[in-house]
Amino acid sequence: MSEQTSEKKVKVFNDPIHGHVELHQLLVKIIDTPQFQRLRYIKQLGGAYFVYPGASHNRFEHSIGVAHLAGQLLKALSKEYNENLKGKKNEEILKITATDILCVQIAGLCHDLGHGPFSHMYDGMFIPKARPGTTWKHEEASIKMFDYLVSNNNLEPVMKECGLKLPEDLVFIKQMIGGPLDTAAQDDQLSDGGRQINKSFLYDIVANKKTGIDVDKFDYFARDCHHLGIKNTFDHQRFIMFASVIEEEGEKNICCRDKEVYNLYDMFYTRYSLHKRAYQHKVNIIIQVMIRDAFLKADPFIKVKVSNGRTFTLSTAINDMEAYTQLTDKVFEDILHSSSKDLQEAKEILKRIISRDIYHFLGKSVDEHCKDEKTIETWKRQLAGNSALKQEDFEGLDERTIETWKRELAENCMLKPEDFEILVSTIDYGMKDNDPMTNMHFYNKWNPEKIDDTCKENLSILIPSKFSEHYIMVYCKKTDWKSLKVAKRCFEEWNKN
Repeated sequence: MSEQTSEKKVKVFNDPIHGHVELHQLLVKIIDTPQFQRLRYIKQLGGAYFVYPGASHNRFEHSIGVAHLAGQLLKALSKEYNENLKGKKNEEILKITATDILCVQIAGLCHDLGHGPFSHMYDGMFIPKARPGTTWKHEEASIKMFDYLVSNNNLEPVMKECGLKLPEDLVFIKQMIGGPLDTAAQDDQLSDGGRQINKSFLYDIVANKKTGIDVDKFDYFARDCHHLGIKNTFDHQRFIMFASVIEEEGEKNICCRDKEVYNLYDMFYTRYSLHKRAYQHKVNIIIQVMIRDAFLKADPFIKVKVSNGRTFTLSTAINDMEAYTQLTDKVFEDILHSSSKDLQEAKEILKRIISRDIYHFLGKSVDEHCKDEKTIETWKRQLAGNSALKQEDFEGLDERTIETWKRELAENCMLKPEDFEILVSTIDYGMKDNDPMTNMHFYNKWNPEKIDDTCKENLSILIPSKFSEHYIMVYCKKTDWKSLKVAKRCFEEWNKN
């Protein structure tokens, strides 16, 4: 990182994805805090590093990339809007200010502050098991961590010096991190810090719930593909170049040139491909489950102490941002190298990951509907119920081995429901069973002021027959060859029914 001249008040970061990135001095102030630096030690793809050796990138670099792209897109929208509406002053119509750009960039920079160890493993797998019934999401923690970052580092005076209006702009930033509010409520947001409906498009830059097309995805698609060694066919720079804001029924929305419809389908296919080949890879996903299991075993015994003397566990640290700041991927190493007897069970699970003794994949079946925990427990009992020895289990074995095996199995090798792990895997285009392009709007070259979605017609060759796939993936936690022989037969019998 090198510093530019004091007049520009920016710093330059050399990023492997976006090249040389200039960031405003306020963004740099935020980056240089313990709460943001923590993201250096949280891998972007969690346990995928144990499958893809190149997937060592982290939330730190991703967050900087999102902030950069948020600024790029907003500046491009200002320029494109001006060119499309010739003769009209941009500041009178779109009204994007330098403060708007800075606020959106801060939201992009801080949107992932709330991720826990191993990213989505923590909030998607560990917390639901450790604290059943909780509705906690990492976005909620990101907002709390942002508040803590600002107060703990006394950044409000710096923000005011940089032109932010407090507390209104802080509220706006947190609204963008947590996701956009309902359109009906946006007209009243100015009173508490949000932007009114004439600037509703600002809420679609970092986290776009309408179409799923946002700079967060632009960065992680490009960054993840780069580190995973998977080709990225989506060109986010073309989208930024041809993006524009068009007003319809009193609301301004981000639209794109009609010819970019193919590029956007490439984006959604890239998402599908990353989930299929990496995020939900059969080995990656079970390693994350094993890390979750280790964390669950260790949860009561890991104590995170804060300045007032209070202590928190792995699962309760989300209630205190000072404690949460201390949680990173380092927890894995702390457990693995611990000499505590209390952590022995958790340590053994992590040792299995390191030595590649992972839960064994038995197979998968297609299922069109996601199943709840109660159904999954029923399936485990059904699988275990099929584990009584049958004649085919002994095929190919000599008599002496059969007799030995029978005695061993009778004593301690019968499979139990807890010996199976069943995962429901869903892969889609970002909008569950729906076509994500339904809510995306386009314009054509000849009439850039109006929405024209005719480009979405006659695209049947690009559109899949369905937009989501659901799989049931079954694993056996025991990996000795005797147990696996029985487990495979159990799965085959269960899968026929």
